[in-house]
Amino acid sequence: MELPQHWPLPEATDLLGEILAAYDEPTRRYHDRRHLAEVLERIEELRDEGERFDPLTVTLAAFFHDSVYDGERDAEERSATWAEDALSAYLDDDAVAEVARLVRLTETHDPADDDLGGRVLSDADLAILAAPAERYAEYVATVREEYQHLSDEEFRVGRSQVLERLLEKKSLFSTPFARISWEDAARANLAAEMETLTT
Repeated sequence: MELPQHWPLPEATDLLGEILAAYDEPTRRYHDRRHLAEVLERIEELRDEGERFDPLTVTLAAFFHDSVYDGERDAEERSATWAEDALSAYLDDDAVAEVARLVRLTETHDPADDDLGGRVLSDADLAILAAPAERYAEYVATVREEYQHLSDEEFRVGRSQVLERLLEKKSLFSTPFARISWEDAARANLAAEMETLTT
């Protein structure tokens, strides 16, 4: 996927360059351009399957959602702040606020039932959980590399907590298509990973 063709602000190519440069930082292993491309592809897939949402704000939120990523807890907040600062020259206040809200939502992936844009972005971001086994294994390995500052035991404990929270959710996904198409595969991947962490 050519990422620039999905950028919805042709008058802001310099900003696109800054965002893509952030995704190219060498410390990133999973949260890189490939992840961004996969999220954008899933957004398109959900649109093609009939989901209704505002493509401008959701697409911009996808570009910004991991624009700041360093393993710290407030990365989503800093990504949202960058979006607010950078987009104010191109969009009205309501659109800027919506992009920032969507970016912040990717910290919890818990959109309200009537949050059409939030449901699509959240599902697209979590779609990696339903990837085929080989791609899921790559995802797990690259997430581990991003936390190489942690010992194996520290990572095991932290990752197990993340997986437990996901598995406890009534549904991992919010849109009807994702629930039908991705839920079972995602739960199987999570359960298999959890087994490797606890045995």
